[in-house]
Amino acid sequence: MINKADNALKKPDWLRVKAPQVERIGNTADLLSDLKLNTVCQEASCPNIGECFSSGTATFLIMGPACTRACPYCDIKFDRSKRELDPTEPYRLAEAVYRLNLNHVVITSVNRDDLNDGGASQFYSCVSEVRKKSPNTTIELLIPDLCGNWEALEKVLDVKPDVLNHNIETVPSLYRKVRPQGNYERSLNLLKKVREYNSSIYTKSGFMLGLGEKDEEVLNLLMDLKKYDVDIVTIGQYLSPGPFHLPVQRFVSPSKFNFFKFFGENELNFLQVVSSPLTRSSYHAEEIQKLMKKYPR
Repeated sequence: MINKADNALKKPDWLRVKAPQVERIGNTADLLSDLKLNTVCQEASCPNIGECFSSGTATFLIMGPACTRACPYCDIKFDRSKRELDPTEPYRLAEAVYRLNLNHVVITSVNRDDLNDGGASQFYSCVSEVRKKSPNTTIELLIPDLCGNWEALEKVLDVKPDVLNHNIETVPSLYRKVRPQGNYERSLNLLKKVREYNSSIYTKSGFMLGLGEKDEEVLNLLMDLKKYDVDIVTIGQYLSPGPFHLPVQRFVSPSKFNFFKFFGENELNFLQVVSSPLTRSSYHAEEIQKLMKKYPR
């Protein structure tokens, strides 16, 4: 079924960004191509790719580029087949972090439900190799739900990332439509187990607006994340990747994003809420270093 709703909703001015110039993204893109690495910036068509690439930062996408789930909001390719992991990927990733001289790196992955541990061992290897070549680089992992395999989660946590991010994505009433293979409670439990297993790791989660959620549901979602010991929250506008994806139901104003930020930081006392139309889960992720100095663990 073709998505016609986006055509009826005119994109507001605050969502218009200049297309990235080739020279602004060229150096980072060339390096990633040379090392045969994927980024979520490219695979998920992130609107901030020009800003991030021009500053020499990227969110690395491992075990991809195809995903074993076909979430209707996501632009990453779908492939349910069983695929072997690339044993050279951790070394190539570590080399890229080193060459880019990154102070902070985000490592994420597609869902790999075809693997017994959901890819936990690959996360472990990637972090280990990055630490060998770039010991002063702080590391954030953005992980899938691992199908609720808590032993696999412990494997990821044993490598001690500085930040563990798992996106809740949307309010519970929309899960069946937006994230049909996900489970709201399972994702909340994953975040809580991170804190229980290692309280020194900062926890983070994010979600999208514009899929049909009500403002009251957004406030309840924020309260749920706080109840499950999340430190940092990101909130951004959903933008439909194409005609065969879920349509945008509303464009949320910057003032409304500011309201959710104020509620989260001042009423619920999250360490940080990054909330704006163009916010994505890894946008300005390097700011975690400031939080780590302000709230040491």
